[in-house]
Amino acid sequence: VTLSTGQPPPLPPAHDGPPRLIVSRTRPPAVVDAIAARIGGVLVPMGSAGAKAMAVVRGEAEAYVHSGGQYEWDSAAPVAVALACGLHATRIDGSQLIYNNADPYLPDLLICRPELAAVILEVIAAA
Repeated sequence: VTLSTGQPPPLPPAHDGPPRLIVSRTRPPAVVDAIAARIGGVLVPMGSAGAKAMAVVRGEAEAYVHSGGQYEWDSAAPVAVALACGLHATRIDGSQLIYNNADPYLPDLLICRPELAAVILEVIAAA
């Protein structure tokens, strides 16, 4: 499967089960337990920023929450594909992701189905 912004796949239908939240295998954000509790979700540890983002694009998960920091090159292409597919992609404070900065460090990231964005951002803001 090749995922790109040229011919992005359609957003898969919503998952029937509990929302799946993709998190780092080694550094899951502290706030994900609160998010999972609020939306009745389950945590799914996974490696690779690109694999995590594409799991949401492919409908294998409903959200990817990252707050451990990464560099722009880790998320730029995955975020472009996620946005092209109709997903929500911002920083965890809800602000726009901005690339090509003098400092390429990106502290955090949220990619999720659009219908979950408001509640996830609300839980993060309250944490």
